[in-house]
This record gives sequence, C-alpha cells and structure tokens, in this order.
Amino acid sequence: MSPVDPIRILAVEDDDRIRAAMKMALESEGFVIHEAATGEEALDSFRSTPVSMVLIDIMLPGADGFEVCKSIRAMSDVPIIMVTARDNATDIVAGLEAGADDYLTKPFEQDVLHARIKALLRRTAGVLDKGTHFVVGDLDIRPDEGRVFRAGAEIHLTRTEFRLLCELAAHPDKVFSREALLDRVWGYGYFGDGRLVDVHVRRLRTKVEPDPGNPRYVVTVRGLGYRLDA
Repeated sequence: MSPVDPIRILAVEDDDRIRAAMKMALESEGFVIHEAATGEEALDSFRSTPVSMVLIDIMLPGADGFEVCKSIRAMSDVPIIMVTARDNATDIVAGLEAGADDYLTKPFEQDVLHARIKALLRRTAGVLDKGTHFVVGDLDIRPDEGRVFRAGAEIHLTRTEFRLLCELAAHPDKVFSREALLDRVWGYGYFGDGRLVDVHVRRLRTKVEPDPGNPRYVVTVRGLGYRLDA
C-alpha cells in the first residue's frame, strides 16, 4: 500500500514570527507548509506547487490579501481561509466577496485554526452524497458531477457555493437558519459566524438567479433564514 500523500497548505503571512508559529503548529499535525511573505511570492508559489488549502493574511506588502485571494480564485477552487487582525464587518465581507471560504481574526488559538482547516478540508473533499440530480425551475443541479446548469448553460460555482446550493436543493421549501447552514455546509455549527452564510448566499444569487436583486430560487425568510423555492 502506498503512503498517503501529505496535505499541503500555502501560508501567506508577512510577520515572520506568526508565520513560523503557524508553520510549527500545523507541521506538528502532519501538514506540509509552504510559506510566502508577500502577495507576489504567494502567487508564484501557488502557480508552481499544488496545495490543498491557502491561508492568506489580508495585510501584505505589495498585493494585499484581497488581490491574492481574487487571483487564486480565478485559477482554482482550492479552499481559502482569510486571516485578519481587524475584526470589522468591512474587511470580513470583503475577504469573503473576494472568494474566501472562511476567515479567522487575530489573535487566534492554533487549535482553532486546526479545527477550521480540518472542517474545511472535510467538506471540500468531495461533492454531497445525494445520488441523483435536482431540477428546480430552469436549474439542473448534479451533485455527483459537481455541476449546475441554468437553462442548459453551465454555471461555475465554488465548492462552498455548490455545497450550499445542494443543501438547499435537497430540501426544497424548507427554511434553514444561518446556524443550521453553518453546521450542514461549513461544519461549524454555532461556533461559526452568520456572515459566512449571508455573503455566500449573495454570491450564489449572482450566479444562479436571473435577477439577483429579486431572487426567484434562493429566497430570504425574514427573521428565520433561507430556503430554496421549488
């Protein structure tokens, strides 16, 4: 039996001490860490070395974390966690809008980072185990293939967006609270932040809705959460 390939993570952090501590902690958990101190180094490394996940600090010299995230997302669906020292809604939402799957605010405990990484890798390891595809209006959602079509044209979704859509489509007309979606899609339960759900719903709507400002499929149920209208 061949040995299991190690999970490789690209850690993008300009503070040498933080990057070294992160590297030491994650390597002790069996991960292989590739380092970058600038946005440009991160993109060069990402293009040359395949990784399973990227951790990106927002405040970087040169190209900042938002730019790096957008560039990586344009090339790949690899899971991305943004790291920020500023716990404000603007930075967090901007990071998620740039294509990040999750975020952490500094300072954070290394076991929290490890738990987030494991949860994110676990849910991006494959598509949902649903067996058949879902047809909702002009949406054709195929979990086994990891593909979705609207009116016959394929739509590109990130893995997180796809899992969110599949979870809603598997239970049409059921209202999901943000906490329920965090648990079922992110695997975080009440330890997560509802802004993750809100931003990903907004991004999902821009791709699957004919009119994102007046959603037909992924609708908001005020005070309760979200549902997919069949």
